[in-house]
Amino acid sequence: MHPMLNIAVRAARAAGTFVAKSFEQPEKIEAQVKGTNDWVTNIDKEAERLIIDTIKKSYPDHAFVGEEGGAQGESDYQWVIDPLDGTTNFLRGIPHFCVSIALRVKGKTEQAVVFDPIRGEIFTASRGMGAQLNGKRLRVSAVKELNGTILATGLPFKQRQHYNSYMALFTAIFEKAADVRRSGSAALDLSYLAAGRIDGFFELGLKPWDIAAGELIAREAGAIVTDFSGGHDYFKSGNIVAAPARMLPALLGTIKPLLTDAIAK
Repeated sequence: MHPMLNIAVRAARAAGTFVAKSFEQPEKIEAQVKGTNDWVTNIDKEAERLIIDTIKKSYPDHAFVGEEGGAQGESDYQWVIDPLDGTTNFLRGIPHFCVSIALRVKGKTEQAVVFDPIRGEIFTASRGMGAQLNGKRLRVSAVKELNGTILATGLPFKQRQHYNSYMALFTAIFEKAADVRRSGSAALDLSYLAAGRIDGFFELGLKPWDIAAGELIAREAGAIVTDFSGGHDYFKSGNIVAAPARMLPALLGTIKPLLTDAIAK
């Protein structure tokens, strides 16, 4: 395992252990609204602090971008952190959430870890070295078309102005797929794609910390990741499509005719 990935795993485990223990003590969780339909808890903040403190012990000069703490420092080495992806699930007692950590070096994601502390599943990837689940190699499913697939998505609950456009896309895709899941954690959706548990993923309006770790894990397992137009600006737009290479054209071919100017990338 790459030394920097090893540190990321250590940080994810520390934060994940704390999150899992907190999940069993709901009376100690304090929640605040930080935006439209968007929550943050004292657990998110403490988990992010644990991650940054753990990484800084080994790499004190690196920079950080966290969902809760924003940008900290300047460096070619930037850690992108979501300390609790799936906060709403966590708050409502739904055991589906994770810790997500990625290291980007000069704008390219090099290391990634997504840790589900409830199931004890740790998804990892190093650029060019493949993706693993608890040390076992991952590979996306071998599907070639949309028919019969199980996909995952996320509703634009923070950007309801795109609801009608999104529902048009959803309907067109759902008519062809076997089913579409909405789990509440983009990082886990992308990791499940890597593991072949689902066959594709699409969502709009995500943030870099939602995407960074999961997209490397998916790509290293054989997925192709694009924006809604088939380009590669998904970190900028937050609009993401991911699928096995042979199935991606069918998914994009269903999406592209329905794109509005507002969600074209």
